[in-house]
Parts: sequence; structure tokens; C-alpha cells
Amino acid sequence: MHLFPVRHHSPRASAVLRGFLDTVQPDLVLVEGPSDATPLVDVLVDRETEPPIAILGFRTDGTPGSALWPFASYSPEYVAIQWAQANRRRAAFIDIPTGTSLASRDHEHAGLEQETAADGEPTPPSPTINELCVERTGYRSFEEFWEASFEAPAHDVDGFRAALTAYADLVRDEHRDAFHRARDAYMTREIEVQTASGVPSDRIVAVLGAAHAAAIAAGDVDRSLESTLPAPVQSSVTVIPFSFPRLAQQLGYGAGNRAPHFYQRAHDAGCDYHRATLEALITFTEHLRLRGFAASLADTIEAYRLAILLADVRGKSGPGLDEVREAAVATMCRGDATHIDSFLWSTVIGRHVGRVASRIGRNALQEEFWREVRQRRLPSTDAPETFALHLNNDVEISTSVFLHRLRVAGVAYATFQGARAATMASSKSAEAAGGFAALGRARESWEAQWTPATDVALVERIVFGNTLQEVATRTLDERLQTASTTGAAADVLVESVIADCPHTLTAALDACDRFAAIDDDLPSLAKACRALSGLSAYGTARSRSAGGDQVIADLCRKTFSRAVLRVAGACTVGDEAMPPVTEALRTLHDVAMSQPLVDKDAWLTAARDLIERYEANPIASGLACGLLYLGQAIGEDEIARIVGQRLSNTLEPDKSASFLAGFLEVNALVIVKNRPVVEALDAFIQSIEADRFRNVLPTLRRAFSVLGPTERRYLLENVLALRNLSGHGRPAQQILDEKDREKLKSIAGDLSKTIDELDDLL
Repeated sequence: MHLFPVRHHSPRASAVLRGFLDTVQPDLVLVEGPSDATPLVDVLVDRETEPPIAILGFRTDGTPGSALWPFASYSPEYVAIQWAQANRRRAAFIDIPTGTSLASRDHEHAGLEQETAADGEPTPPSPTINELCVERTGYRSFEEFWEASFEAPAHDVDGFRAALTAYADLVRDEHRDAFHRARDAYMTREIEVQTASGVPSDRIVAVLGAAHAAAIAAGDVDRSLESTLPAPVQSSVTVIPFSFPRLAQQLGYGAGNRAPHFYQRAHDAGCDYHRATLEALITFTEHLRLRGFAASLADTIEAYRLAILLADVRGKSGPGLDEVREAAVATMCRGDATHIDSFLWSTVIGRHVGRVASRIGRNALQEEFWREVRQRRLPSTDAPETFALHLNNDVEISTSVFLHRLRVAGVAYATFQGARAATMASSKSAEAAGGFAALGRARESWEAQWTPATDVALVERIVFGNTLQEVATRTLDERLQTASTTGAAADVLVESVIADCPHTLTAALDACDRFAAIDDDLPSLAKACRALSGLSAYGTARSRSAGGDQVIADLCRKTFSRAVLRVAGACTVGDEAMPPVTEALRTLHDVAMSQPLVDKDAWLTAARDLIERYEANPIASGLACGLLYLGQAIGEDEIARIVGQRLSNTLEPDKSASFLAGFLEVNALVIVKNRPVVEALDAFIQSIEADRFRNVLPTLRRAFSVLGPTERRYLLENVLALRNLSGHGRPAQQILDEKDREKLKSIAGDLSKTIDELDDLL
């Protein structure tokens, strides 16, 4: 039998292999690839199929999981089955089936144990063969070594096979764990099965990764290891489009190369790397000129000459990627590598997306996805594109629903950028895609990009439903089943509206009502109130549940009333537990002041009670006081009285400081403009005994940290006025405008002392 070792996605390996097959004229071509994908060989080489493509194995047992076997048109495995089809010979894959591969994921690196020295410390790793190749040949990377040694030279068949087998013999012991050796055993048995079927051994060619081929050629195969492979999981196999960017090493594909499109050029030119270099430089010139740079054909010619010269100086038979880059930087970019890194280098990586023959078919989710993408003119390439949706018409609202369904279903395609115009969304927004904020948006900005992971997810998710709405509904239903609080159920409720999943909406409403009756957690109830209030205000336009709006309104009223009843109990916790409680109080206040459905007076009563209850956490009392003051439920005289009373506690100044922290957290600008309030603050700070002030200072610092320059300005003006320090022949406004601190200090000793005290505090 003829063994032919290859490196995945190597144009030279493909060119040599094609010549080898023409010479041997085998009756059977065996190829490394999942054995259960053999029925798809005809689809892979169909006239309608255009690489890059990938075999996709996916689980069908209800557990998401998949694996990919990508091919470019210059992948040796693809060239082998293409040759077989063109010459009417049989081809078959002989590696472990997809079900075994998926089950083996947790075992793939088993058996790799780090060696330890006698003292128990890890032994420093020895240089790998790849590293030694680089070190001894003087090349800067293994990829440059490979390109110069294997790709560019015009190898004959025997020399190439011998060189690659010898190299594989060196590396096969470095990372050959039990899993990969078990694959050797499996493929050896598959070869024997094919031989036993009546095909003469010398009429068979097996095209395998070099390490596998070297192990089999050397007889270094432990047959017993095949029994260590796990039982296959239930799976199926199909073919999907792939893309050049996903074949690149830069995106994490271990068997990838540095520049898929550059190697495609070399493959199309019969492995003429001189021509591939010239074409890449011409493309660089076109891109530079399109962007307004002064790049001419003379620059291209000069860059080409320099690339050839660099290759000659380095002893290479032809220029490669390193020479392309260096020549372009030196001549076309005038020594500035910025343009190479920003946009030129992407042209040697490429953006091409493959196509699969129509007879392979797509599942229902894939069909829906591509139909929606075409009809809505959404991005369909493996390159990110940003766009904005204006949610003031049914067309763009339905597009938003489509994108949110993909998000909920976990299909990688579109990323939410924020509620801004696309031209302004240059940076990733921290704003969540879903949740309460999505209900009232008038605009959404998205960045979309098809990748093979998109189709992978669509294939995997078919076990959850035949439409994206069904998949999103199933996903949300599972979240609802694990929800244990009103807030968690409310989150699902909002998502069901955003993704237009009316079945889940109804179930989530029931869950919210059920949880709210027994929920003692104020933050959870407040979150539910905010969601229900938002749904009541903005409606359920994306969802078509009959009578849903009235049910939501009734539930909003009940949940708000239940939340208000739990305010007093929730505010007796320590300071460390207060952040979610203060957020809940803010939420309840916002809902009470903006939503006419709820009992506003009940909230005002609860908040007033919180102010008067000294056993409540003073942060909560201060926050409630500030909220009612801003909501005009407390007048100027009353706020001065309350603050004066709360800050008069000289025996426990830390509690007064905590009250102040909660009070200022609401809207410091409005508060510090109130002179009676500032007077109470000033009196409180002056009343703290010196030995206690040091202990209270951290709390005071936190309280005043919310003050910005404007707030500090008003506070200082009021302090100056209260202490009659705004005279001295200069108005306080002019004093505050003074940029020179030393001049301020020279105005008066007492003014300087006041400022220093405030600076230390603030």
C-alpha cells in the first residue's frame, strides 16, 4: 500500500500528491477524516461546492456539541478526493467517526504528564523539534522554515515524501498522546478492512497527516489502544461553508496557516510563489490607491524585485510571506508598517466564504437564518459590519426581534453595540443587549458577522426546535424552570417580549405572580417591578399574547404593593449588604413617580417611615430622605429639620455620616444648593470631637466623593456665606474663579483654613 504523508492545508503537498496519484493511478484513495462522512464525498467535490468548506459532526442526543474538519481547495485531503472523483475512483475517510471524536473531547489530551525532576520541581521543557528547526536553520519562525524548506522548492514526489516522513518521524513522539495513537490503531484497522475487501494493496493510496503516516510506516502502532476510545455518542454529519479567516492561525485554528488567501494564490499558480508574491503586491497597491496613498505600478515592481532579492539572500528558492511583508513595508509603505497591520495584511488572509452544493440541504434553522439575512439585507460575510436599527417601524422592529432571538438562542452572529447610531458605535458598549433597557429603545446599533460558528450553532440548536422562535422559547423556558425569585422570572419575562416568545411570556407572568407572593427579597421584587412597569409603559408590541397587557398591568400593581410592604424589613441590614437594597429603593421610587398604575402614596408612606425609623440602616434613611426631597414630597423647611436632626447625633457620628452618604447619593447638586441643608452639614462636621473625627473621616470621604466640581463649588459658596467669609473686598464668586491657590490663601487666614479643611474632607 502507498502511504502519502501531508501537512494539512499545504499547497505544495497538494501539488506533489496530485502528481503522485497521476503516476500510481490507484483504485482506492483513503483519506484522514471521519469515517461516517464517506457518504458525503460526492457532495464535497460537487460542481456547486466551492471551498473553503467543512465537515460538521454534531450531537443528536439532545446535548449541544460539534466538531469541524475544514478543507480549502489546496488541502491535500480535498485534492485526493477530488482526484478520485475526476478519475472515477473510489474514495473513503478512515479516521474515527464523528460520534467517537465528540465523545473523546475530554480525553484528547489524556496521557500528557509533565515530567518532574528529583526535587519534585517541574522539569524545564526541552526545545521542540519545530523550535530546533528554527534555531539550526536561522529562520525567524517555524512557518518561515516550512515555507522555505517545503512549500517554495519544486520538490519531486520521492524527495518530498522522504523529507516529510523524516520530519514527521522526529515530531511524532513529542505530542502523540494516547488518543492520537489510538487513532493510528483505528486507521490501521480501517486500511486492513479495505484491503480485505478485495482491492490489491498496491492499488491503494492512503493520504494521512504526516505524524500518522510516519507511525504506520514505522510499525509503531499499538492495536490495543483502539479499545481505549470512548463509545461514540449519537451524532450526525453534514457539510457547511467555511471561510479563509477561520483557516488562519491568527484566529486560533491549530492546523491553520498564516495567510490562506496567499496560499490559495500559490495553489492556483501551480505553486509558483513568484507569481503569488506579485499578485499579493498588486493587490496591496490597489488597496493603497483606493485609500488615497501615492502607490504606483513602479512601486509594485520595485517591491517585487526586493522580495526576490531578499529570498535569494536568505537562500530560499522563492519569496514567501515574510518577503512580501518586508518588501511592501520598505517600498510601498515608505518604511511604515502601520498600513500593513491595519488593512493590507487582511488581503493575504482573505475573506472568502465557501459554498456547499444545494443537494446537501440545510436544516430548518439554517434556511430561516439565510432567508432572513437575505430579505433584511444583513451582513453575510466573515467580516464585521456595523449598522443601526430605528425601532419606529414594523420592518426594523422585526429585524430587532430576529437578532434578539439569535442572541437568546446562543447563535453567534450579531453583537449589540448600544443604543447609538452605527457611526458612533466604534467601541463596544457596556450596555446590556436585553433586559429592561431594551423595552424603551428607539434605536439599536449592532455589529454582525457570519462565521462558520453561526452555521455550527444553527445545526446544533435544531434539537430545540425547527424555528428560531421555538429555539428561543425552549431556551427561555429552561431559564424559567431554574428561576427561584421574582426578579429572575421577571428577567425571563422581559426577554420573552424582546424576542417575541408569547408562550414563555404567559408562563413567566404566572411565575412572577407565584414568586412575588412568597418572595422576601426586596431587590428581587424591585427588579420585577421595574420590568413590569416598563412592559406596562411600552406595551408588548413585539409579542402577540392576547390580553397580555392587562395581565401585566394587574401584576405590576400587586408586585409593587408587595415590594413596598418589604421595605422596612429589608433596610435593617448592615452596610455591606446595602448596595442592592439602595438600588431597590431607587427603583421603587422611580416606578412610584413615573407609573400611574401603582400606589404612589404607599411608597411615600414607606419612605417617610424609613426616614423616621432610627433602627433602620442610616444609609437607607438618608437615601429615602434625598429621594423624597427630589420628588418634592418634602419641602425646604422639612428637609432642613430632618437633616438637622439626623446630623445632630454627636454620640454616634458614624451613623450621621452614613445618613449623609445615603442622602448625597441621590442628587448632590440639588442638595448642596440648599443653604439650610449645607448649614446643617457644616454644624454637624464642626460638632464632631477631634478624637472621633479620625474614625468618621472614611465615611465622610465616601459621602462627599459623589461631589463633582460644580457641586463642590456650590457647597463652598454656601459655606463661605454661612461663615461670612465672602467679603474682604472681593465677591465669593471671584474668589472661587481664582486659579492660583496661593492667592486664595492670601485673602484671609480663616478662609484659607476653611478651604484646607474642605479639601482634606472632599
